[in-house]
Amino acid sequence: MTGMDKKSKKSLRIKIISMGNAEVGKSCIIKRYCEKRFVHKYLTTIGIDYGVTRVSIKDRDVKVNIFDMAGHPIFYEVRNEFYKDTQGAILVYDVADRQSFEALDAWMTEMQNEIGNQSEMDNVVVCVCANKCDKKRTVDEAEGRVWADARGFHYFETSAQTGDGVTEMFQALFDGVVTASENGGKRAPVQTQLGYSKDQIDAIQKLKSAKNDYERLGLYPGATKDDVNKAYRKLAVLLHPDKSVAPGSEDAFKLLVAARTALLKRCQ
Repeated sequence: MTGMDKKSKKSLRIKIISMGNAEVGKSCIIKRYCEKRFVHKYLTTIGIDYGVTRVSIKDRDVKVNIFDMAGHPIFYEVRNEFYKDTQGAILVYDVADRQSFEALDAWMTEMQNEIGNQSEMDNVVVCVCANKCDKKRTVDEAEGRVWADARGFHYFETSAQTGDGVTEMFQALFDGVVTASENGGKRAPVQTQLGYSKDQIDAIQKLKSAKNDYERLGLYPGATKDDVNKAYRKLAVLLHPDKSVAPGSEDAFKLLVAARTALLKRCQ
């Protein structure tokens, strides 16, 4: 083995953090991976939990330092000391808790504010975990994937209880961080092939969650036939099942057609 080969096989130390609202399952995901078990009654993390695990990535011995950060706002002053020098992040939300999904942007803003250096921030390998995917969900998979894709993050459906997706997520995270370390700290771009857009997902969610037909088409009572048809055409272009591959397009299009029909009758 040459000197260069020996150098490339040197052990590596990496820093990983977990982020996300309280009780989304961050600690349970980590324990599922490290200990291969699920803890049904897990005490809420207070401040920071720290752990170390060793893995072999690309024929290298990697020592992983994991900082599991409490999600409650009162622990911000504790968390803010641990963002610096982060190489990989697990960003977790609960698919049964929409508020935890809507908080993801705030978590990324907090991280960016504490790291400060935009170049360093851009090179953090991020894995988004749509956790508790074994439960009844309020956040569709497509919505989560589009959010992650738009930011160049990895996306995984995970369940700390069943173990689904957990090993695959950590493998992608470690691979990404090791690859970046071998490339001067520069993160490799995430390749995605979703085939649908955020606008399509937003339209599907709006049609599904709207309280009435006016809201589905983005109109107010008193809208004219022209208003109804114009709003319908705009959404139909996005969601027609012959053109859209976004999950839920067919059902959303049916809601759209029904809303248009009902509103046109009211305009008569």
